[in-house]
Amino acid sequence: METIKWLLAADPYVAYTTRKNLLNRPDQDLSDLKKMVLNDDRIKKQLGIVANFSGTLVSNHKNPDLPIHILMFLMDIGLNREVPEIDQAIQQILGSVDENGVYRSVIKVPKSYGGTGEETLGWFFCDAPLLLLALLRAGVSYEDHVKQGVDFLVGLQRENGFPCAVSKELGQWRGPGKKADPCPYANLTMLRLLAMIPEYASSSVAWIAIDALLAQWENSLNAHPYLFYMGTDFRKLKAPAIWFDLVAVCDCLSQYPQARSDRRFAQMLALLETKANDQNQFTPESIYLKTKHWDYGQKKQPSPWLTYLCLQILKRCGRFGETLDEANDSVIFISG
Repeated sequence: METIKWLLAADPYVAYTTRKNLLNRPDQDLSDLKKMVLNDDRIKKQLGIVANFSGTLVSNHKNPDLPIHILMFLMDIGLNREVPEIDQAIQQILGSVDENGVYRSVIKVPKSYGGTGEETLGWFFCDAPLLLLALLRAGVSYEDHVKQGVDFLVGLQRENGFPCAVSKELGQWRGPGKKADPCPYANLTMLRLLAMIPEYASSSVAWIAIDALLAQWENSLNAHPYLFYMGTDFRKLKAPAIWFDLVAVCDCLSQYPQARSDRRFAQMLALLETKANDQNQFTPESIYLKTKHWDYGQKKQPSPWLTYLCLQILKRCGRFGETLDEANDSVIFISG
């Protein structure tokens, strides 16, 4: 398929992850390409940020420059703890654990919002699951460093999903919404984490969170818990997949067989498919201004990285059949 050849001819970071994750090339065959990725000035800048992981104040979880979002992006590309800056980030996360096994960030919540107004270590449901996920993806021992925190967060789930919750350091802070509502982003971040844990991935805990997201989709005209909407802006293609939008939710739910068989998720996938051009390329419809130096930081032409993300989603869901031409280093997708 010409789309794959196009991805392989894109920036090294896209070519690297395409060969590694779509074409399943072994690491030893990608060493030269990996060096090119690490020599990219944009990647160097991001590695510098994650190397000082604990030095960034977390005040806006929608910020693509947050170290946790950058760390996830670097891992999505295929980089790991062999890169010194990533190892430094993991070591700093490990040093921030609380008595419940949940990892914390440097945060500050104004007194007017129920916080102390001072910088402190604490966690929101917006970021605690992602810190645990980063450790898992980095190969940290689940039993020794992750399980306690996961079990604690799972214990906060209610009948309608995961709530807005924070650590004790944040006092009575709560996001804008009804206390009884589930928080869509909390459900999304927890599902990203639980997908990697066999004992939870197929459990009722996961299904309750999945159903919370799909029920909101089904009632998107009226359901806006904690001001998270699934309307026009939600449905615009956007990368990186750090917040609450179509690509991020589809990427997460596509990892769950129980979601892939649900008609509501099928509707989301059908919408995603309609956004491809004739070459199965995807163009951003919304951008983060801080990403203007990346191929997904513009809305005028197809983005290789966004296209890679969408193809990964559709591949997991069997929306494309695949044959691999190893001689030509390409993949042919057949609409299914």
